[in-house]
Amino acid sequence: MGERLFKLEENKTSVATEVVAGVTTFLTMAYIIVVNPQILAPAGIDAGAAFTATCLAAAFGSLAMGLISNYPIALAPAMGLNAYFTFTVVQGMGVPWQQALGAVFVSGVIFLVISVLKVREWLVNSIPMSLKLGMGAGIGLFLALIGLKGMGLVTANAATLVGIGDIRAPATLIACGGFLLMAGLAARQVPGAIIIGIAAATLAGVPFGLVTFTGVVSAPPSLAPVFLQLDIAGVLRLSMVGVIAALFLIVLLDNLGTLIATLYRAKLMREDGSVPRLDRVLIADSGSAIVGAMLGTSTITSYIESAAGIQAGGRTGLTAVVVAGLFLACLVFAPLALAVPAYATAPALLVVALAMVGAMRDLPWDDMAEAVPAAATALAVVFTFSIASGMGLGFITYVGVNLIAGRARRISGAVWLIAVASAVLLAME
Repeated sequence: MGERLFKLEENKTSVATEVVAGVTTFLTMAYIIVVNPQILAPAGIDAGAAFTATCLAAAFGSLAMGLISNYPIALAPAMGLNAYFTFTVVQGMGVPWQQALGAVFVSGVIFLVISVLKVREWLVNSIPMSLKLGMGAGIGLFLALIGLKGMGLVTANAATLVGIGDIRAPATLIACGGFLLMAGLAARQVPGAIIIGIAAATLAGVPFGLVTFTGVVSAPPSLAPVFLQLDIAGVLRLSMVGVIAALFLIVLLDNLGTLIATLYRAKLMREDGSVPRLDRVLIADSGSAIVGAMLGTSTITSYIESAAGIQAGGRTGLTAVVVAGLFLACLVFAPLALAVPAYATAPALLVVALAMVGAMRDLPWDDMAEAVPAAATALAVVFTFSIASGMGLGFITYVGVNLIAGRARRISGAVWLIAVASAVLLAME
């Protein structure tokens, strides 16, 4: 059955190798179990319910990806999109979290439709590689800023916009130590470097009264506070059109950026930038976004940490299925996960962010018409503190620079479409 489903022999792998790869991938992304509830909490979502929703959504998404696409790619609530959900949609736009989940659901349905019709596949394959790299780096910089703020290293400053925080605070010092530990272990290619760093930083805060433990194992927190609490009816009204349009565009661009960064880092792209079986990949992650909203979490997407499992030998969907099983197993460790303080998870955001920014090294820096729009995309995302606005400005820049450079033929229909849509949305803000 395994051979029939995953074609292990054809992909020159084995069950043992796939299991090891699945464990490796899980260890590199397990931080989302702790981080996601903490990011969604300021939106008003119960942390315990968010923990359960995160585990279930990640399990469903990874299982769907493994069985439908047969790729060793794991899914979970997207870093960046969860921040956008809380800080931009709920807190910035004043949208209740129930309606925000409804918007995630609607965008997921739209994703599924355009995935089935292969419109989304056309978009992915039509976007220039330079902009794809800029998207990944921009999301990384966005996460880096959130991570630095959570560590206490960066704070608001009226004169300079941002400034250095109180580096003498115990939480800040421990967070810095946690970051160094994570980065050092990652450099030594230690599996689970991030989760080890989170655990060490958490324990280091105990003597300072920064952590409160309530146990290790228990029944999973109730999903009731968030399960099927999405308000779809509240979203389907004229006043929410702008919110849905903005959320759809950000989810579209951010999801594409993360998926592209994942596939690129995992070397699953062809030389021309296209992806085999891309339609199945897109159907799996768009369907997972719908289920995730129903469970009570922000948009589900492919994780770039899947490359760790691929490096460990994972070549088929069995790797993703193993990851799904491990996420389900984590449901009983809720007390331990919910005891982890924010300062211990913030360094994880920074480590993940810096890995994503590395995509900038592959830009064609000798071609300004490609490199400038990509770099502008990355910078605009972090300096506008908006993934949607930043990416939209990047597409607009690409069109403008290439038109002036006399390279209009380079501009694909997809880039024109996204650039015009972005200009309209920016004008509406």
